Amino acid sequence: MRAILVTVGLLFLALPALAEDTARHGMSMFGELKYPAGFTHFDYVNPDAPKGGLVRLEAQGTYDTLNGFTIKGSAAAGLGLIYDTLLASARDEAFAEYGLLAESVAVADDLSSVTFNLRPEARWHDGKPITADDVAFSLELLKSKGAPFYRFYYANVDKAEALSPHQVRFTFKGAKNRELPLIVGQLPVLPKHYWQDKDFAATTLEPPLGSGPYRIGKVDPGRSISYERVADYWGRELGVNKGRYNFNTLRYEYYRDSTVALEAFKSNAFDFRQENTAKIWATQYKFPAIKKGQVIKQTLTNGNPTGMQSFAFNIRRSKFQDRRVRQALALTFDFEWANKNLFFGQYTRTQSYFSNSELASHGLPGTAELQLLEPLRGQIPDEVFAKAYQAPKTDGSGNARRHLRQAKRLLNGAGWSVKDGRLTNAKTGQAMEIEILLVNQGFTRIVAPMQRAMERLGVKVKLRLVDTSQYINRLREFDFDIIVANWGQSLSPGNEQRDFWGTSAAGRPGSRNYIGIKDPAIDKLIDHIIFAKSRAGLVAASRALDRVLLWNHFVIPNWHINKYRIAYWNRFGHPPAPPKYGLGFPDTWWLDGAKDKALQGAVKGR
Repeated sequence: MRAILVTVGLLFLALPALAEDTARHGMSMFGELKYPAGFTHFDYVNPDAPKGGLVRLEAQGTYDTLNGFTIKGSAAAGLGLIYDTLLASARDEAFAEYGLLAESVAVADDLSSVTFNLRPEARWHDGKPITADDVAFSLELLKSKGAPFYRFYYANVDKAEALSPHQVRFTFKGAKNRELPLIVGQLPVLPKHYWQDKDFAATTLEPPLGSGPYRIGKVDPGRSISYERVADYWGRELGVNKGRYNFNTLRYEYYRDSTVALEAFKSNAFDFRQENTAKIWATQYKFPAIKKGQVIKQTLTNGNPTGMQSFAFNIRRSKFQDRRVRQALALTFDFEWANKNLFFGQYTRTQSYFSNSELASHGLPGTAELQLLEPLRGQIPDEVFAKAYQAPKTDGSGNARRHLRQAKRLLNGAGWSVKDGRLTNAKTGQAMEIEILLVNQGFTRIVAPMQRAMERLGVKVKLRLVDTSQYINRLREFDFDIIVANWGQSLSPGNEQRDFWGTSAAGRPGSRNYIGIKDPAIDKLIDHIIFAKSRAGLVAASRALDRVLLWNHFVIPNWHINKYRIAYWNRFGHPPAPPKYGLGFPDTWWLDGAKDKALQGAVKGR
């Protein structure tokens, strides 16, 4: 649920100022909405898609709780399916949300509040009506007892008041923020009568009460979990839902790691796989079922920002606090060699925290960016003003001696030199030792050449591969030197940037400020993003922040691809093309009876 809230709920930024009494069926950054009031379905769905059947999905690791809103335990995959939100996103339209639990929404002219009018027909799975009290209760519950993320994320939401059984108003505090109405539109609404006498902060394997298109079915902790379609789901005929949620059952099967999961997929143990590893995509998807057409292999281009995946430093560690040390260690990663020899040339080197979007910085800062950056001169790296950032680049031969010589000069300048074969700090006498914490076995082959390059500089490097539970716990407590970190970005960044890079998040367990950044200049740039008054202002602020993050060398940028690599057993029907900003699986797909029968016959006969 947290992942859904971050990656979907933050897709939007601003909206036109509306009078408090002007209620609309949705909200959009640009004022106009693609879909009119009373629309029957989104364009990227099949409104006549048949209902029925089972889809088997994969999950990795384990789970021990069905409450995905707290910091305790590992939550089961798919929990977002059982909950409704006030508004729902359109995946073919940037910056637009339409009524789900709320039939209409009105925003105050001065952006001080937003009022939602709930649908009287909205019901929990036990048949009780969903009320404004439930909405107000949900906000307070998440802020007071949910994961720390929620307190931070809703920090500028002062309160939620039930004005009547079907009308709720959110009041905001602090500077006016055009994103907040859309943020609260994605609030997961929880049943007050279910949770008010339970310990919300505890882990639980009791299926919680929801209101969404699915309810929890069979639970086999750590092995599988099933979700059953609610046949009488109250919102099944709404325009935001028509043609979606077509499978009777969704079952997540858990596997230890990606390698085991792939072998299970090949043997028809589950139905759909999205591949994230270039080598596996190039070499392991040649099994007989693909050649026979029983499994479909596809690459689909998307318009989503790709954010920043990287090897991230924990600058809470004293050895990483000098920017020159981080820059030097970044020179040990030879992307060009890795792309040619490990990735089959499928990737592009990431040069921005907002890659694959107009928010990414390029060239030298323009006038609008300089207006934000000049007041920070002396507090941010000088290179921000003088150079366009470029990640280190090699000839791909694997012989990066020039980069290692440059790294040595940087380390020497930062007070580190080789003594008795070990890189040692002149002031403290501390020898450089680094643990690279991994949870994905596939990264060991990528990190190994970087490990050897670091060791040539005199650094003692240990690769530590741990299980999912241990990895999550160590991340929550910031107990690592270097990790593989991924910060996904939306088309319209906002409050989540505080959780990524903000000072107040650096010491908060469970935040995504993995790096440990505490920088007043960066805090100011984050505020410029959150309180931008126009799209142009948002773009300028995002690019300015991007430059400052890049030139601080907080991470070693990895790579990205703007395509989905998918494979699935040929038993499904689906719309002709996925929406621009999403894959559409599984919620817009359906079981094709003829294909499924043919596939079952072919598999039995092989």
